[in-house]
Amino acid sequence: MPPLTTSRAEPDDIPSIAILLEEMDRFYGATTFSPLEDRLAAIKTNLFEENLGIHLMLARKNNEVVGLASYSFLWPAVGVTRSLYLKELYVSKLHRRQGIGNLLMKTLMEVAVENDCSRLEWTTDLENEDAQHFYRQFGSNQLSTKAFYRLTDFRQTSRAINHPH
Repeated sequence: MPPLTTSRAEPDDIPSIAILLEEMDRFYGATTFSPLEDRLAAIKTNLFEENLGIHLMLARKNNEVVGLASYSFLWPAVGVTRSLYLKELYVSKLHRRQGIGNLLMKTLMEVAVENDCSRLEWTTDLENEDAQHFYRQFGSNQLSTKAFYRLTDFRQTSRAINHPH
């Protein structure tokens, strides 16, 4: 049996990626798909455009930075679309409840529309009831179908996986 390997995706892999993504979507219950040409173009755009993937939106009040939203585009979301993933939204404690968070969220929604995103997603701590209340006003719902994981000691874990005892 040949050894298992990994490599970075290359443009020549696009047709294979499209097939695998359609299979994954079927696994999650999708029954309709955009035309193959559209999916191939979306894969090319989302995987092979030069982009560092880190974006930061700042909110200012009287030229003072009072809030920020850090986000990235994740792919794939639904089919071959992308989502805007809000990593952090923060408003300075002294400037909360002044509409700054709302402005940042509205701006991110506009960015998501401009970038043909199918979703805008984020997480918040379960104990952060203020944030949960804030996010609910946009019509979002907390998902009970997802578990959030975090690996912080991945260097050690990676070595253990590559060199089992």
